[in-house]
Amino acid sequence: MVANVPQAVSSPGADAVPAEAVTPLVRGLTVLRRLTEADGVAGPSALERGTGLARSTVDRITATLARMGYVRLDGRDVLLAPRLMELGNAYLAALRLPALLDAHADALADELDESVSLAVADLDGVRFIHQATRRRAMSLSFRIGDLLPAERTAPGPLFATEWDAADWTRWHERRAADPEDRGFPAVPARSRPAVGAPGPAPGDEFAERTTAARAQGWSLDDQLIEPGLVALAMPVREADGSGRIACTVNVVSHTSRHTAEDLRTALLPRLRDAVAAMERALRDAPAVEPPPSDAGLAAWTGASKQELGRDFVESLARGLTVVTSFGEGRAELTLSEVARATGLARATARRALITLQYLGYVTSPREHVFRLTPRVLALGYPPLSRTTLPDIAGPHLTALSQLLQESTSLAILTGDEIQYTARRATPRVMSVNVTVGTRLPAYPTALGRVLLAALPDHRLPPDLAPFTTRTVTDPVALRAVLDGVREDGFALVDGELEEGLVSVAVPLREAGGRVVAAVNVGLHSSRRTGAECVREVLPQLRATADRIEAELRVAGRFRRVPLV
Repeated sequence: MVANVPQAVSSPGADAVPAEAVTPLVRGLTVLRRLTEADGVAGPSALERGTGLARSTVDRITATLARMGYVRLDGRDVLLAPRLMELGNAYLAALRLPALLDAHADALADELDESVSLAVADLDGVRFIHQATRRRAMSLSFRIGDLLPAERTAPGPLFATEWDAADWTRWHERRAADPEDRGFPAVPARSRPAVGAPGPAPGDEFAERTTAARAQGWSLDDQLIEPGLVALAMPVREADGSGRIACTVNVVSHTSRHTAEDLRTALLPRLRDAVAAMERALRDAPAVEPPPSDAGLAAWTGASKQELGRDFVESLARGLTVVTSFGEGRAELTLSEVARATGLARATARRALITLQYLGYVTSPREHVFRLTPRVLALGYPPLSRTTLPDIAGPHLTALSQLLQESTSLAILTGDEIQYTARRATPRVMSVNVTVGTRLPAYPTALGRVLLAALPDHRLPPDLAPFTTRTVTDPVALRAVLDGVREDGFALVDGELEEGLVSVAVPLREAGGRVVAAVNVGLHSSRRTGAECVREVLPQLRATADRIEAELRVAGRFRRVPLV
């Protein structure tokens, strides 16, 4: 099936499988690709059919991936988990372009009020590494990591200016094998051109656009992806003086706002300025020292194998750790450096690199040196790049609720109120009765006090009305309470919002340490006193918050995770 042929790399079936390839790693990566194509969720039976693997093999692979935190096993479904994004993050960190250029792309999107993206070449395809989209009824739906055929994009002709004869041959072969672009799920399939149809052949038209892009220094997409979508792209050149394209900046609009020609006329000067600023950012970027590697990964996989036995595929786990050995300051690594970074034996690291190179996830720009390719983003990044904080927190709230047999919630601060954005309730006759979207005053709630305590000025509403006889309404006393919450790292409210309602809450922090939300456990005082909540519930709540924060740091490393 064309849909099962990896795009933008040679098909593994086109060359003999290397004798030293790690078969479990090949199979595990196939499962991850199928899950990605299924938008992040599939049942074991669907994975069995989609990969051609035996059900027992699929079960062992998913059990291993679950142990690594890369998938979740939810009933009969296998779901991609945010921690899987650490594979794509390794590529993006090694590339450095998102860290250096994202702010420029975001500023351009704000100035033009149009969607702006950064893209890199993935052989004969184009893959997005950053998206700054506008909130509109008709908005861009491409995701970080999505792969598009070069000939149907604005960046494609720019990248094709650097192709050699072998690249053009590969492109023609791919077009012949998949004339409808069924292997590119991010774009609508195209109709086969009618035999003898007027106009240039598709290959000739793309070659003409490439020639024009070489002469102009920019390229247009006039509704090649789908009707109504137009785009303008310019290249950002490498800082090493080679003149090669590091990435492209793409402004995307709708024909209701701009025609393709109007897009070029109106926006090209501003796009040139933005590209110049980006190229200065690349030239001025300081060198970075690689952070210390976690050489204990090999020991962890060995311990997991001992604990889980045959259900843990150690060679798969070790192969995936090789991907995470790359990163900022570690864009190119030798075999010895990979072995040191992972704690793996050289022979084990070598076989993993051979496998990853065969599958197109690793390339060797020169002898004995390896680097990741954009294809690593195909391992779960597109569906996971749309993950929200409630998506991340949901499974952890469920686990905590089941453990304690109490209701758990996630909330954010909206003005002087909290807004519930995720919730897991228990089937009790008497339980806390709120739903997602409910808003409550912040000051008499544990969730609200955690969020208010994180503000530099302890902002309080002018009217602190009592909800019960126990509600703290004196501003001086409430500020003292908030000082204690900030120092203790948690809030306990007993009967201040409603008689008999006890709630304990802790903050959730993003990577920079800023409090962005709070999680709580709420219950009736007949089941636990406030002191018992602190002693029995708080440790479990803090452990849950730690797990949510760990996934939030991974998911938010190269994108802003929506809070709702």
